[in-house]
Amino acid sequence: MFAFSMASPAEVISDLSEKMKRRRIDAGLTQRDLAARAGVSYGSLRLFEETGKISLEALVKIAFVLEAEAEFGHLFPPRPPKTIDDVVGRPVRQRVRKK
Repeated sequence: MFAFSMASPAEVISDLSEKMKRRRIDAGLTQRDLAARAGVSYGSLRLFEETGKISLEALVKIAFVLEAEAEFGHLFPPRPPKTIDDVVGRPVRQRVRKK
């Protein structure tokens, strides 16, 4: 089965920042509290909540404070096999074009 998403990169980023904000609020943390605990600047955290812009390093630090770091392990999983050769582990032969 194919995974198909209609979300744009901007929508994914916006959703991610909203989820982080909800998790921060549920944890009873202010933006300043979370920024201090994560070791990121208050401005970076505020910018992330407002625009979705943040460095990957800062995002991972925030995820650790909010106990969401395990979710990063689900990014970029190995692709499922597409052919029988993938399943049995044989290399796929390439066709060579004759000139």
